[in-house]
Amino acid sequence: MHKPRQRPARLAAKLLAIRQALGLTQTEMARLLEGNRLSHRLSEFESGRREPNLLVILKYARLGRVPVENLIDDDLDLPL
Repeated sequence: MHKPRQRPARLAAKLLAIRQALGLTQTEMARLLEGNRLSHRLSEFESGRREPNLLVILKYARLGRVPVENLIDDDLDLPL
């Protein structure tokens, strides 16, 4: 039996920080990420209730112009 994968503790706060730094609402951010399909999930991602898949994390990183490592590594801060 294997252990569950460790989740980044600071990911939710970093996702929220990126959206706020861009000056976007959750609806606007959802459109940029994946159309309207994610609009109901962004609050879950940003509160830590749900973890986005890797492609969504990559899109956040690209929109925020930050390395993906800064999002998923709890020891690194965002360069915003």
